[in-house]
Amino acid sequence: MAGPVDLSAVDPPWSSVGDLVRWAARTFGDREYLRFPDGGLSFVAVDAYSERLAARLAAAGVGPGDRVAVLLPNVTGWPLAWFAVLKAGAVTVPVDSRLRDADLAHVLRDSGAVLVLTMPGYFDQVAAAGHPVPVHALADLLGETADPGAAVEPGPDDLANFQYTSGTTGFPKACMLSHDYWLRSAWLIARGFGLRGDDVVLMTQPFSYLDPQWAALLCLMGGNAYVVLPRFSASGYWAAVREHGATVSYTIGTMPLLLHKQPPDPADRDHRLRLMLCSAIPPDLHAAIEERWGVPWREIYGSTESGLDLMVPMEAADRVGTGSIGGPPPGKEVRVVDPDGRPLPDGETGEIVVRGRPMMRGYRNHPEATRTVLRGGWYHTGDLGYRDERDGFHLVGRLKEMIRRGGENISAAQVEDVIGRHPAVLSVALVGIPDDLYGEVPKAFVQLKPGHAPDAGTAADIVAYARGHLARFKLPAFVEFVDGFPLTPSARIQKRKLLEPARDQRAGAFDVREARA
Repeated sequence: MAGPVDLSAVDPPWSSVGDLVRWAARTFGDREYLRFPDGGLSFVAVDAYSERLAARLAAAGVGPGDRVAVLLPNVTGWPLAWFAVLKAGAVTVPVDSRLRDADLAHVLRDSGAVLVLTMPGYFDQVAAAGHPVPVHALADLLGETADPGAAVEPGPDDLANFQYTSGTTGFPKACMLSHDYWLRSAWLIARGFGLRGDDVVLMTQPFSYLDPQWAALLCLMGGNAYVVLPRFSASGYWAAVREHGATVSYTIGTMPLLLHKQPPDPADRDHRLRLMLCSAIPPDLHAAIEERWGVPWREIYGSTESGLDLMVPMEAADRVGTGSIGGPPPGKEVRVVDPDGRPLPDGETGEIVVRGRPMMRGYRNHPEATRTVLRGGWYHTGDLGYRDERDGFHLVGRLKEMIRRGGENISAAQVEDVIGRHPAVLSVALVGIPDDLYGEVPKAFVQLKPGHAPDAGTAADIVAYARGHLARFKLPAFVEFVDGFPLTPSARIQKRKLLEPARDQRAGAFDVREARA
């Protein structure tokens, strides 16, 4: 294939991510591709560096199907490592660089990673996880040469990532995602929103998350400059948009609200942005946000398990403020069903289910959970919603026992496991409580062992202990001490009853948000 790609085609024309990287190098050459805080690279340089790194990985014993963990902040090395692992025929295990020992040990053990690619500043973090695995500094491998060896050409159905996500129960599970999953996810967004050759795409999430990865592929497809910031900053976001000449960006979770809370600025409309993709934008603020910055904000909805499921078209200005999260793209079917899986009529609330491509192959090491969420050939999202008379879908709640703090998913079981190891804790239950800024924040109900005082000092000590083992966003915002828990006949805590009768869940609880710092 040569020349710019035809976005009118229904299916992506590449067989693997490596195939796409090589095509982009041939097609766009020395044009700027990556723009990170630590520097930038052209399309041809990214291809060359990732080829060299793939050869080094093969020389280190990494073969097709092996899992390689990538633990890096937002640096140019992240996409280079990802592309190299996939070119070697191996499977990438993205690791959030904020993870501490409990999180990290679980990911390394569960994935069966044979090697970790990271930076020297993270060596101690990996060692603290206590899971023996070879650790390599990415820069060292990039500085070495190795014979190319036999070419590896993964196919569309070969696995590319073990992408960890918090499910309904238990520790985070690895979604097994193929090359086709990634290519199709980026392709659908590029087609759906009319990616232009002069677009500059800007992202702020950790690269280990789903969205920066599909955006990297989207920019390979269109020959676009891709700007990745170190982190999201509400106060600095629009200055970065102007500085980099961004035309397309993406906000998720609480980002739109945090941006809206910033003081109005005479330069609010001084930018090149033509499209803001978003998830969970507050319907009552939607029109005001568009008016303030003079750019359309369009919802996209999906999950790690199923990729893109719903999207609001660019031209659908009449959906602004309605709460609609759009309709399915080509290749996807979406329904609202009752508990028995029967489709519900428009306007009736039920569970949103999805089928089609892209779709995960299943959860690694969790065949029962895979059968449950993919039962009947449909992915059961755990989200409650309804369809309107114009085939637009609306979210109204969740079935999942998972706490969503802004754009972060928190597995209650994982946090409970860590807090339960504190010497003062007899039993613990983590629930999400409403929050004006984040939508939900985690609250821990704790039953103490005899001899421990249910006071602010104990609450702060529990959070300090958890802080040594978990990412900061997973820590409780409030701790309430209880004498016991309502239990089911099988001795499981009835979390629903902890929130009944309806009351201010902050009353009687210790605010430990300062202790999280």
